[in-house]
Amino acid sequence: MKLPNAAHTSRPWLIHEIAPDFTLYDVWALPTPGGRDDFPVLIRQTSEGDTSDSPSWIARTLFAIRWKLGELLGWDDAATGVGSRVPTLRDRLPAALREGPYGPEFDRLPFRSVYVTDDEWASEMANRTVHGVMHLAWVPDGDGGYRGQLAVLVKPNGLFGKAYMAAIAPFRHLLVYPPLMRRIEQEWRAEMTA
Repeated sequence: MKLPNAAHTSRPWLIHEIAPDFTLYDVWALPTPGGRDDFPVLIRQTSEGDTSDSPSWIARTLFAIRWKLGELLGWDDAATGVGSRVPTLRDRLPAALREGPYGPEFDRLPFRSVYVTDDEWASEMANRTVHGVMHLAWVPDGDGGYRGQLAVLVKPNGLFGKAYMAAIAPFRHLLVYPPLMRRIEQEWRAEMTA
């Protein structure tokens, strides 16, 4: 379920301190009910994710088109990524976190872990269009349990990046996020009942 931005901005997350120059684009309540100690399961499932096996053929097709365009137009070249076009957000971390574990690396998605705590995990990606952050959090659900919360923060790369984000907004909200939420729920249920 899509949430108001305040569901993210009202909490004292570390991401606010290290990415104040990023714009919050989306906040979602994840269908991942659990206990206080279940956050690592969500982190693992997310890091193992892939766009090519989405249950939605529309989402799979959109991602395939995006990856192909990126390849043809050079949007995803290494020179446009984290550590090249943009410095990593790891450089902005407090010393204690900079020296600690970052979290898992992704198997197939173009993200890199930035930091992980007991209730927060941030990962980043960059290309010719944007520098983006996927922020996962583990929040109380109001009924004595917990659930995941996803926030997407973006720093567009100039006018092209802003136009790109505006162009993909309807696709994200109508065709990508709904099947993604269903998939997260299915995988979560399977993990919790195994």
